[in-house]
Amino acid sequence: MSQTDDQMIEQIKKRRTFAIISHPDAGKTTLTEKFLLYGGAINLAGTVKGRKAAKHAVSDWMDIEKERGISVTSSAMQFNYDGFCINILDTPGHQDFSEDTYRTLMAADSAVMVIDGSKGVEAQTIKLFKVCVMRHIPIFTFINKFDREARDPYELMDEIEDVLGIRTCPVNWPIGCGKNFKGVYDRFTKKISTFTAAMGGAKEVATQEFDAADADVESVIGSIYHQQLLDDIELLDGASDELDMDRVQRGDLSPVFFGSALTNFGVETFLEHFLKMTTPPLPRKTLTGQIDPFRSDFSAFVFKIQANMNKAHRDRIAFMRICSGKFEAGMEVNHVQGGKKIRLTQPQQLMAQDRKIVEEAYAGDIIGVFDPGIFSIGDTLCTSSEKFEFEGIPTFAPEHFARVRQVDTMKRKQFIKGVNQIAQEGAIRIFQEFNTGMEEIIVGVVGVLQFEVLTYRLQSEYNVEVILEKLPYEHIRWVENPQEVDVARLMGTSDMKRIKDLKDNPLLLFINSWSVGMVLDRNPGLKLSEFGTN
Repeated sequence: MSQTDDQMIEQIKKRRTFAIISHPDAGKTTLTEKFLLYGGAINLAGTVKGRKAAKHAVSDWMDIEKERGISVTSSAMQFNYDGFCINILDTPGHQDFSEDTYRTLMAADSAVMVIDGSKGVEAQTIKLFKVCVMRHIPIFTFINKFDREARDPYELMDEIEDVLGIRTCPVNWPIGCGKNFKGVYDRFTKKISTFTAAMGGAKEVATQEFDAADADVESVIGSIYHQQLLDDIELLDGASDELDMDRVQRGDLSPVFFGSALTNFGVETFLEHFLKMTTPPLPRKTLTGQIDPFRSDFSAFVFKIQANMNKAHRDRIAFMRICSGKFEAGMEVNHVQGGKKIRLTQPQQLMAQDRKIVEEAYAGDIIGVFDPGIFSIGDTLCTSSEKFEFEGIPTFAPEHFARVRQVDTMKRKQFIKGVNQIAQEGAIRIFQEFNTGMEEIIVGVVGVLQFEVLTYRLQSEYNVEVILEKLPYEHIRWVENPQEVDVARLMGTSDMKRIKDLKDNPLLLFINSWSVGMVLDRNPGLKLSEFGTN
């Protein structure tokens, strides 16, 4: 093996790639910032190095995100810590953006689930969690906000087990909460870290570490809390699941950590444990077998496309997860779905709006490359002569529909361009009336907030004002066998509407779900499907 191969293997072994998932407001963005703080990527949480305006989170860059305080698009960030190179995929917490999150999870090797200690498991967490379970992604749980009033930790763990159906193993244990939050006990090192609130986004809260058996412990945390801790330790050692890393890797067991991201307490310990427990990049499935990350030839798949990330550039960036080998700027690769060789230009990694050009990257890394409009979500890129395809990324059927038209008919061109480009990112689907052209466009989305984002982006990025008229349809079906049935002559129901996608595939919209069965009954031989492929 050559030295370069050795270097490559060394680099890949350092990589850890994970997604952070949570319900809105559970503290995911704060936790992300604190990670970046330890990696030296930012100085003070909430500000990118060298930036004066410390108002908004590092990973939120779109104006609409700043206005609403939610993460609308998944961002990817990289930092180094303790000899590891860490890629964080931040995912939208808002339920309307579940599809983007779903795709992002396809690019991660493990997930960190952030739970609010006062609220426990919330609706959005359940949805995202199910995606992780489906993919057997290892899940690590950070129960946040213990510096505020929180629920009983046993209750919280029971809830995770009951609602999400995964066993838990607490790695550390809280001593009190809110005003009486004394600190946490590490079950493996048998040490107690005490909590002292320190204001501002300073790098660390003032914390002291004691051995749990020390005589001083009682005077620091108080005799009541000390006794409670001794009882808890006994109970946990007797009743909780052991930390079995095989089970963690299979996604059957979640290591649980308690802390407070806002005050930075417990974040560094979590990061250190997490890095010891997770693995370097894992093999990826293709339609024909598995791709080993340590192979010398480069391969990657596109999991996200983002247009106009920089107002000054009017560009499109295709984000890809590198699955094997090494990436070098300007390299020529096979674009498998496009059937031709292409040169990957302007490769970059992102830190919110700040981009840095990358010269090289390795399996496990997330990079963005310039997209001249040729990539689709799920595309495979590789340098090997055997052209393989990574498993496709499933898509959710839209549940909300609206008719969209531009106010100024002179801006037809910009309108078509804007809608098409935003659709290629995968957040919206575009349809047309069955028997007409692009005069009127029907847009389908998974969550209604996407309509707001679409209107906002058409206005701010393409200077097109639109009128959006919501439609009553809730169910969509793809016609699987259009060659065998005449869609124009189908015996429909009064609430059925015929439409087509941009590739002229026929689809049916329904207001009521029972109409789907009726149409199938009335038209023998018709085949309908709930899922379309990208």
